[in-house]
Amino acid sequence: MALPTLILATRRSALAIQQSNGVKSELERKIPGARIELLTMGTTGDRLRERPLPQIGGKGLFTMELEEALLDGRAHFAVHSLKDLPTELGAGLTLAAIPPREDSRDALVSRTGKPFAELPSGARIGTSSVRRAAQLRRLRPDTRIEPLRGNLDTRLRKLREGSLDAIVLAAAGLHRMGWQEQITEYFPVQVLYPAVGQGALGIEARAADHSTLETLSVLEDPWSRICITAERSLLRHLGGGCQIPIAAHTQREMNGVSLDAIVIRTDGTEIIQANDSCPEASVGTAEALGKNVAENLLRQGARRILESTP
Repeated sequence: MALPTLILATRRSALAIQQSNGVKSELERKIPGARIELLTMGTTGDRLRERPLPQIGGKGLFTMELEEALLDGRAHFAVHSLKDLPTELGAGLTLAAIPPREDSRDALVSRTGKPFAELPSGARIGTSSVRRAAQLRRLRPDTRIEPLRGNLDTRLRKLREGSLDAIVLAAAGLHRMGWQEQITEYFPVQVLYPAVGQGALGIEARAADHSTLETLSVLEDPWSRICITAERSLLRHLGGGCQIPIAAHTQREMNGVSLDAIVIRTDGTEIIQANDSCPEASVGTAEALGKNVAENLLRQGARRILESTP
């Protein structure tokens, strides 16, 4: 008996389609006879490419339309970059699976091949991220941080055209597109803290669609789930989103996990840092770990920085 065809909702960008095709291939590999079709969609964040994300405001800029397709039955599941997915999902939706996480680091792509430390004073560095911009300003206050929107290929094209000296991107996106050779250098996570969930995919589905949830469970990576749970718990308890200067990194330690996080002023002049760990990792202890680190940051004055963010 043939398995029913499942509809996968995805953004229209080349990277989103590449990621979704990877999920499709993995499902078809693990479940012989599985049939997956892609439903490509535009999102608010895609349509407003010329405006900096903080000016648009709101949450779910790259996910809302995909969630609507789940809720009205046009799609069975959606594939997101987890850093774009709000910590509070829409009513009736659940994070069905988190596949193995890709590289969470940020990467520098330099037009001349010079690493970050060797870029000249006044170098123009492009990024779409408030988090990256704040940390780059702190690391190199002598450079000029320029807003840079657009899909991955658009950003690389703008770099080649010469209006920028370098750009900073998520390494995972370049890896998934097979463009590793364009990377000049990787930033260690202790130097440029990643976004919450960076490098991970989130598979979202209707909470009541038990058949689809069972199918998607073959994609789940327990350690990625634990690490992402800690990071998203931190973000939720701080009340932030993907365009707030909050950054975090989790690391597996034997049977436990550690969480290191920062809140940074957008001009890079003030930074608050906190870390903690739990020796026995589970989804429950990861949730508590994120809460503990968030409370530590708030005790140090993180709320003042977050409320001052435009």
